[in-house]
This record gives sequence, C-alpha cells and structure tokens, in this order.
Amino acid sequence: MTAKLPFEAVVRQHGPTVLRVCRAVVGVSDADDAWSETFLSALKAYPDLPADANVEAWLVTIAHRRAVDVVRARARRAVPTDEVPEAVCPPEPDRDDDLAAALAQLPEKQRYAVAYHHLAGLPHAEVAAILGGSTDAARRATADGLAALRRTYPPTGAPR
Repeated sequence: MTAKLPFEAVVRQHGPTVLRVCRAVVGVSDADDAWSETFLSALKAYPDLPADANVEAWLVTIAHRRAVDVVRARARRAVPTDEVPEAVCPPEPDRDDDLAAALAQLPEKQRYAVAYHHLAGLPHAEVAAILGGSTDAARRATADGLAALRRTYPPTGAPR
C-alpha cells in the first residue's frame, strides 16, 4: 500500500500542470479562479481519495469541472460598458498567452483533449473518461486539435 502525500506536496507537485490545463480550457484571465476552485474542491475530497489513486488524473477531472463552472459564470457576467476603467497596474505578460490564445480558437472538445493529454500528460483513456466518450474519439480529437494548432501556432523561435 502506498502512503498518501500531504496535500501541500500534491499542490506543489501538480499545481503547475493544473494551471496549464486551466489556462488552456478557460483562458489566461480566468485560469487562476479555476485553479483555486480546483484545489479548494480537491482539499475537501483528498482525505477520502484512495492512496493508490492517480492524483494527477483526479485533479484534471476536478479542474475540468471547475473550468466548466468558470465558463458558465463568465456567461452570466454583466455586459461590459463603453468606458474601460484604468487598471491599477498592468497585467504582466505571460509566456503562455500566445499558446492560450491559439488553444482558445480550437473547438471545445479538441481544446480539452489537447490540454488534458499534452499539458496534463493523461493517457487517451483517461481523457475519454473525463470528456465522456471513447478512447478513439479522444485520440481523434487530440490529433485534430494538434493539426489545427500546427496550422495556426508558429513553432518556437519561428518568425510570425
């Protein structure tokens, strides 16, 4: 039997992966909210998680659900006004902004499949379980998403 890590160690170990997944699913602006909601939910459920569970897949599943909640909440937000208030301090540029923008252009299922398989490192069978479908459908969505990204997102160091 495997001993469970303290929750703080789980956050340190899997936090960056969950953040990348959240950025891919909901975009950079709402990723922090989805990440926080993911780990708040995980903290509550962690004591009941079996010691031999795939923690990363479990966290990505929670992140998927929280990301969907964030997208739904975003849809309920008030309509922006014509005047934009001055920002207190400008947001810092993020090296993943351009990738997040390219991912945002993908159809939802492809975006999720690419994020869960390539950013979280989950096998296609687990991606299929999260998205609800077959392993072949998850593999196809991932391949189609990557093909679309290759057409629109330049490789590192390539001129734009």
